[in-house]
Amino acid sequence: MPIEKLTSSASSVAVHADLDSVLVSEFDIKKRIKKLGAEITALYGQEEITIVAVINGAILFTADLIRHIENPIRLDCIRISSYRNDTKSVGKPQVLGHLSLDLANRHVLLIDDILDTGKTLSMLVSMIQKMHPATVRTCVLLDKRGRREVEFEADLVGFQIPDKFVVGYGLDFAERYRNLPCIGVLKPHLQNPPEWA
Repeated sequence: MPIEKLTSSASSVAVHADLDSVLVSEFDIKKRIKKLGAEITALYGQEEITIVAVINGAILFTADLIRHIENPIRLDCIRISSYRNDTKSVGKPQVLGHLSLDLANRHVLLIDDILDTGKTLSMLVSMIQKMHPATVRTCVLLDKRGRREVEFEADLVGFQIPDKFVVGYGLDFAERYRNLPCIGVLKPHLQNPPEWA
């Protein structure tokens, strides 16, 4: 599957005072998601897909992506804690919620916002495989290969990005910045555990 290359124009303008630069523009996100939807539709043919979204991070990506998938879709969500209030994944990911749909003999597409260490998606795929699905595939908006600690590659990737701490379009720092329409690099002096109430 093709992966979108980042262009230099994306980093030329910051749309929020807390961003050092914009890594992926709102326009490029929309364009790539439309292509991903077409790729997923072609990949599954007429088959129904059970989508499992990792929230909160993948909530915007999933909502926009499924509008471009033509297949019948079932949707479930699971909550994972790995970053907390830090800029790096902290220890072993913890599952904070449980799936409600039966995944046995279903085509499962696991969607997450970012693949960096690989620990979260590797753990979730192993967990889902124990539920005896027909197939399990993964789709991520961002792939940060420079941070990989576990050997894992996603089946579908929106953008490959450098090892920078990014926020926006669902990605957060201490639950802030998820609502930004673009994906940007958080200014270094703001990448410390916050003292926000």
